[in-house]
Amino acid sequence: MSIEYQKNIDQLAPWFHNVHLPDGTETYPEHPLGDFPYFKWEKIQECLPKDLNNWTVLDIGCNAGFYSFELAQRGAFVTAIDIDDHYLNQAQWLAEVFKLTSKIKFINAQVYELSSCKLKYDLVWYMGVSYHLRYPLLALDILSRITKNTLVFQTMTFPDKCTYDEPFDVCLNDRHILGMPGWPKMAFVERSLAGDPTNWWVPNTTAVKEMLRASGFTIVSNPTHEVYLCNKNSIELIPKDDIRDIEYHAATGQSNKHCCW
Repeated sequence: MSIEYQKNIDQLAPWFHNVHLPDGTETYPEHPLGDFPYFKWEKIQECLPKDLNNWTVLDIGCNAGFYSFELAQRGAFVTAIDIDDHYLNQAQWLAEVFKLTSKIKFINAQVYELSSCKLKYDLVWYMGVSYHLRYPLLALDILSRITKNTLVFQTMTFPDKCTYDEPFDVCLNDRHILGMPGWPKMAFVERSLAGDPTNWWVPNTTAVKEMLRASGFTIVSNPTHEVYLCNKNSIELIPKDDIRDIEYHAATGQSNKHCCW
């Protein structure tokens, strides 16, 4: 174990990602979830190409950068964003340790700010963020517009093993079916979940799948619990004159109309 590494780890604490440094030192070996997030990566990596040379990757909510490092080590150019400078400082130091500063760019940014992004990314990495957002479907719509090929998505869910054969349309007098087990739904958490007041929405599995589909993604595989590997639909889901597209542009400040009162 490097004394110098441990000194920096202690100075940059607390940690959430347990990152294994080149000499075997770990940033958070006593993590209550175990070797997190390595145990998730171990399952997901099998679904990704080993050679990501010239791929562009967007890592949203990068935290200390565990996934960014793994993807960059496969050859990808990574843009990693987070809203917490504490985690970004950890990630920047680790990028220097791994000699990956030329492959990864770290930025303090919100997912909603990506609505003004002019680039499209081969791979968008979107894990552990959705349930912290007030507007999760808007965020997926934003990502749909900047994902070129692949989305890796993860969110916390609530147990609901049932499925429901959803009709094309629901009559007003049949609204009771919306409460049936398996119907796509999201639980709203007004105050706090697991001690975190930013845990706003917890969907069931059906809602996750249908939100992804409604945002223009096709689920390819489910490599581990609550994680979905998706392809971006090649055909645009929403026509330009559709009310959903109009609403999107208004919500992201891109509407041609301006408030005049």
